[in-house]
Amino acid sequence: MSKPLSDHDRRKQISVRGLAGVENISQLKLDFNRHLHFTLVKDRNVATRRDYYFALANTVREHLIGRWIRTQQHYYEKDPKLGLDMEELEDMEEDAGLGNGGLGRLAACFLDSMASLGLAAYGYGIRYEFGIFNQKIINGWQVEEADDWLRYGNPWEKARPEYMRPVNFYGRTEHHPDGVKWVDTQVVLALPYDTPIPGYRNNVVNTMRLWSAKAPCDFNLKDFNVGGYIQAVLDRNLAENISRVLYPNDNFFEGKELRLKQEYFVVSATLQDIIRRFKVSKFGSREIARTDFSKLPDKVAIQLNDTHPAMAIPELMRVLVDEEKLEWEKAWDICVRTCAYTNHTVLPEALERWPVDLFAYLLPRHLEIIYEINRRHLERVAAKYPGDHDRLCRMSLIEEGGQKKINMAHLCIVGSHAVNGVAQIHSDILKATVFKDFYEMEPHKFQNKTNGITPRRWLVMCNPGLAEVIAERIGEDFIRDLDQLKGLCKYVNDEAFIRDVAKVKQENKMKFAVHLEEHYKVKINPNSMFDLQVKRIHEYKRQLLNCLHIITYYNRIKKEPNKQWTPRTVMIGGKAAPGYHTAKMIIRLITAIGEVVNNDPVVGDRLKVIFLENYRVTLAERVIPASDLSEQISTAGTEASGTGNMKFMLNGALTIGTMDGANVEMAEEAGMDNIFIFGMRVEDVDALDKKGYHAEEYYNRLPELKQAIDQIAGGFFSPKQPDLFKEIVNMLMHHDRFKVFADYEDYIKCQEKVNALYKNPKEWTKKVIYNIAGCGKFSSDRTIAQYAREIWGMEPTLEKLPAPDDKQ
Repeated sequence: MSKPLSDHDRRKQISVRGLAGVENISQLKLDFNRHLHFTLVKDRNVATRRDYYFALANTVREHLIGRWIRTQQHYYEKDPKLGLDMEELEDMEEDAGLGNGGLGRLAACFLDSMASLGLAAYGYGIRYEFGIFNQKIINGWQVEEADDWLRYGNPWEKARPEYMRPVNFYGRTEHHPDGVKWVDTQVVLALPYDTPIPGYRNNVVNTMRLWSAKAPCDFNLKDFNVGGYIQAVLDRNLAENISRVLYPNDNFFEGKELRLKQEYFVVSATLQDIIRRFKVSKFGSREIARTDFSKLPDKVAIQLNDTHPAMAIPELMRVLVDEEKLEWEKAWDICVRTCAYTNHTVLPEALERWPVDLFAYLLPRHLEIIYEINRRHLERVAAKYPGDHDRLCRMSLIEEGGQKKINMAHLCIVGSHAVNGVAQIHSDILKATVFKDFYEMEPHKFQNKTNGITPRRWLVMCNPGLAEVIAERIGEDFIRDLDQLKGLCKYVNDEAFIRDVAKVKQENKMKFAVHLEEHYKVKINPNSMFDLQVKRIHEYKRQLLNCLHIITYYNRIKKEPNKQWTPRTVMIGGKAAPGYHTAKMIIRLITAIGEVVNNDPVVGDRLKVIFLENYRVTLAERVIPASDLSEQISTAGTEASGTGNMKFMLNGALTIGTMDGANVEMAEEAGMDNIFIFGMRVEDVDALDKKGYHAEEYYNRLPELKQAIDQIAGGFFSPKQPDLFKEIVNMLMHHDRFKVFADYEDYIKCQEKVNALYKNPKEWTKKVIYNIAGCGKFSSDRTIAQYAREIWGMEPTLEKLPAPDDKQ
């Protein structure tokens, strides 16, 4: 007699029968295996029960969806929509604004290039619930709105709870004969979300892993009193606040406890992940196979993208010494050979300096480790430079005087085997000034890696018309080898090519003019020069210099309205950090100038001024292909590299700029005759600093500058509030660190040259072609190949992997 079926077995039969009743069971099995394969588990023996659960759930969901949609259609008696507008669908996608200015965008380009060059690389970061704020302009002022980018979910990510990791904060240290223990800590869990990063036509898909903070189940519940349960559950938010919101400062350090928590959170979770992968033998396995950490630098390279992940150095030391029980010297050698540091700024206000007191409270063990790193470091300095007490003070990781602070850049240099700037001029400045003492002591560490951009997004995807025109002449291989653009030089006098390049630009301008009219209700002249400055609003980027040119040009048109002026549409866009008062006033000045200029009938459509609201990647992809002139006008020696400058160059804009950042190399590659360079060089700025910069000398000597400043100060652009801009005028006249007036005269003269050339479209387009042809160096593929060979000890490959459905 057969044994009666249990309820569990009966349910199993019913489930299978239920599914089989409407589907072919063998098809179900195939679908199940396909879903299991795509849970990133290759070997079924190591799949977790959760993997099986999700594979089954996804299979069932897939089989239900068709019926689900059919049912809804039946309810509404509506024919299915057959045609899908791809652009409409693309507009549905939210920007993942998980970084500030160019730094986060650079990382995205690097991920694209690492996958396209077949490098086994991960990008790590924080999965902020709220990214960089959305900017609204209301009555001319910036107003911030939360960026709820996950509101409708994110189809590109996959949560990986099986790789969740604990991160510790607070507590105290105990020193025992067998080592140090960090105890009584508060634990926050780091939950990873993976996003696939596809390489270009090579079947490689790398991973970006972003961490989200979760409270552990017992968070604050261990010691709750009567009635404290609800509060304890509500307090889970405190732990989860770590990944709630991105700090929106670009090139400015804000020493808040939550920010330090974020920095340690991403570092701790990431290092645990790296070490877990290092220890296991094969993909998907959980068996520990490697325990010899001396091989870590041969298998792992950690690149610190600025000082924000600097805690990787003391954290790796803590893991190796306290947990893996290595000797200090051995651990330190491993740490230095594994880590490398990229510096992204020389502005003193941007350099991270964390108060020692905050460290003692939040990360007590790491403070002890940093003190020990510093002690040994200063011993080496003293041995090399005996009696040089000043040098010891300058090179210490701890800044004395008033509140003691940890200099994170110094920690990064000491704890890394390579240190690089992001453009040649920037790397030279680091060696000559900011890190001079460190360069003198260890010159072999210092390198340059000029930034780059991915041509996949910043040409092929955002400007398919131009990509097509190029491909017709030199083939498609330039997409993976941008140096091939040099081949365009031979077409610089080709009438048909000149015509095609100009036609694509005009089409892009028309498209953007329509977009502007729809979104900004501003009608612009598509035959005017599109003059663009889009980047974060910052005094060093000198949007104010641009404003002074606009006012000067406006005054000239008003003075001689019958002259043949080159028509211009000046567009300025970018976000100001919410706490940066001067930057917000600069936005208000731009909008105020626009209100006057755009409504002046004498000027008509010869000059328009538009502030582009909520500048972000999506908007950049529209506006960059449509621009004629790119404004890269920072004070020489302040912009580390810039990457927007490269995007404009690749998309057929000419550059007006100072000899700063990557502009210097752009001039070298395109030829000095094909770029509009003006203003002080770094040496001139240094000389002016020594002599003393006196703004009033320029104000008194240059009548047009005086007129513009008097108009701003006297309320010409703010008649209802005549003193609205008095702080800006006061800053420009009395404490302008970035010397706007010193470059004004040369900038205006240079803009006159721009106007003259624009009147000759053929000659303008020839210069455009030279610029596009000179872009090869500025591919992030070149940048990443250099990082790989010269810092990480890896060799890029253009080998194509077989597709998953290829017969192997």
